[in-house]
Amino acid sequence: MHGSEHKDGMHSTPEEDPRPKLWRRFLGSIAIFGVMVGLMIGRLTTPDPLELQTIEVLPAGVAVWFNREPQLHGEMIEGTVALLFNAQGAAQRGTFKLNGRDVRWRVQKSDKGLLLTLLATRPLRGDWHGAAQNGRWRLEVSLREE
Repeated sequence: MHGSEHKDGMHSTPEEDPRPKLWRRFLGSIAIFGVMVGLMIGRLTTPDPLELQTIEVLPAGVAVWFNREPQLHGEMIEGTVALLFNAQGAAQRGTFKLNGRDVRWRVQKSDKGLLLTLLATRPLRGDWHGAAQNGRWRLEVSLREE
């Protein structure tokens, strides 16, 4: 062969491959598949968000139910019992009787979670303790007048 011209269908330079280049498409599909599998695994391993489920009135306080244990900060400020939870939930309110006197409770959203406030006409003192029950977390708040 003396040149690159065609002679009887034979030449020295190879013809261009008419098949499309699939390597880039293959690598792109593998990358997309990897991202999707990673997102699914991440979704399966992420715990459920912490939620306030219900508030139950007790004879001497309230019981607050969560789907798992929350971080809690509680204080007694000028006769009011205030508990701050790092949870999600709806704003609620209600009343109950303690020694024949009304006690009002209110749950409101704050920038750090939910704030439970217990207020009565007389100054209140409170104790709280929590425990796991039936796969949920129960926080019992016991109140007494000062």
